[in-house]
Amino acid sequence: MSIVNQVPESVNSNPLSIAVISPDAGHRNQAITALAGFTNGSIREFISYPPGASAIAETLKQDFDVVVIDLDSDSEYALDLVENVCSEGSTNVIVYSANPDPALLLRCMRAGAREFLSMPITADAMAEALVRVSARRVETPAQPIKRQISQETRGKLLLFISAKGGSGVTTVACSLAVSLAQDFNQRTLLIDMTLPLGDAALNLGVRSEYSTVNALENFHRLDGGLLNSLLVRHESGLHILPAPSEMTTSRFETDAVLKLLRIARQEFDYVVVDAGSRFEAQDAFMRDDSVTIFMLTQIGIPELRNSNRLIKQIVVDGGPKVEIVVNRYDSESGDIEEAQIKKALTHPINWKIPNDYSAVRRMQNLGTPFNREDSQIARAIRQMGESVCGLTPAPKKKKLLGIF
Repeated sequence: MSIVNQVPESVNSNPLSIAVISPDAGHRNQAITALAGFTNGSIREFISYPPGASAIAETLKQDFDVVVIDLDSDSEYALDLVENVCSEGSTNVIVYSANPDPALLLRCMRAGAREFLSMPITADAMAEALVRVSARRVETPAQPIKRQISQETRGKLLLFISAKGGSGVTTVACSLAVSLAQDFNQRTLLIDMTLPLGDAALNLGVRSEYSTVNALENFHRLDGGLLNSLLVRHESGLHILPAPSEMTTSRFETDAVLKLLRIARQEFDYVVVDAGSRFEAQDAFMRDDSVTIFMLTQIGIPELRNSNRLIKQIVVDGGPKVEIVVNRYDSESGDIEEAQIKKALTHPINWKIPNDYSAVRRMQNLGTPFNREDSQIARAIRQMGESVCGLTPAPKKKKLLGIF
């Protein structure tokens, strides 16, 4: 049984038809109240779950652009209904629940729901969800207009790798990502790919319910909306997709990683990837000249030997730009001369990050980014940010000699 509630159509907009499904009158009325300001089409209330999830799903997909489903009366049936409605991706589903259980949200994502609203539902939350749903509706295959991202308008991908663990990839990647977001006002995403465990979130002092694994597990239905729902925002403005906080044995195909990075580059100006020393999908970028690979090493025989091997693999004609970063650099150590380092690397050194153990420990223990202080490391990171953004560094002031 259903009740139709007609609302006036707004001017110069394509009308939406919305179904609200809930056996609970209180829950249903709350959703309808949140939709009270909606003036762009029609709303139909379903006062019970329609029987036969697979059969009714076809009708819902034909008759409605958006289906709003209450999860709480019968969550298993509701999730089955969500999955059937979302099977072809042409209808957007919004689910709502008084239960904030992350496991339930994850199941909704896997079933294909586009938005998850927690009760009590506010008009603002519903309005924001409808705006995002309307944007996706324009981009669906059934529409003649489809968003195209050209090579020039895609966000830049900055891939941080090392040939040996412990080289400081996470520290440098996190620091540059924060600098791009805060110092240079760029919309930036940091993705922690150091599975099974990564420390990016710990270094930046943030916690998240979701991780890179959630995005990769759901890559078949991954889009900008789903990706943004998985992110946590740092106080600097940086968005982060962290590695899982618990050990994982999951392994993912290159296609999953590539789609995650493609969607990320559509949503952000810069996508910084902490890939550590075990990024198995790096071969996929060997012919992509829009990618910059930052390869970190340290001054030591094992590090330089492994770096030499990795450089020979990744430096190819027509491939990504490669920049060598010597981390924990100490010009006074004298164990290995710089000429020997350059010869071992077979590639010029682009960046030298000074050795400052106490500053690194403060960042790791307190979650305090380097750009909050005026240290040698902070200055080196800002110079990297200027280069990434294509800015000309300010000329250094010359020291006055003699009596001046």
